Amino acid sequence: MSRCRRRIEVWIAAHVNIYFSCSLTGGRNDEAVYGAIVAHLLARGHDVPTAHLADPKVMDLEKIVEPAEIYARDTAWIEACDAVIAEVSTPSHGVGYEIAYALGLGKPVLCCFRRGARVSKMITGNDSPGLELLEYAAADRALAAIDEFLGEDRR
Repeated sequence: MSRCRRRIEVWIAAHVNIYFSCSLTGGRNDEAVYGAIVAHLLARGHDVPTAHLADPKVMDLEKIVEPAEIYARDTAWIEACDAVIAEVSTPSHGVGYEIAYALGLGKPVLCCFRRGARVSKMITGNDSPGLELLEYAAADRALAAIDEFLGEDRR
């Protein structure tokens, strides 16, 4: 069992504050998976301040927000979260930055990616103790792994 998973198991609260990260400007090809992940987390009673990122209209919502405001908002959300779940199948500078920022703060991070996706070696080669990687073939496998990461498979 990883150190990351042990840390999550000590959480007593029924819900966890999860920062969900996914590609916006890099492409939205995996939008259906983003939606499935966010819906799953919300159905489990977790707080997901970035749930709007799974919305197909997110680009319209985010384009009216200034870059400095997004940076301040998102880094504050990462600082306040218990864990980060990132879907990394589609390359994104922002997602990579968010992962590194969270790891620097000692936050547990799960990076999910679709089988066959070309994921940066900066992520797949990272041996940070708080980082877990998951390659999935179907969204339901990603959801089961998320439950395992959060310790919900033992509840």
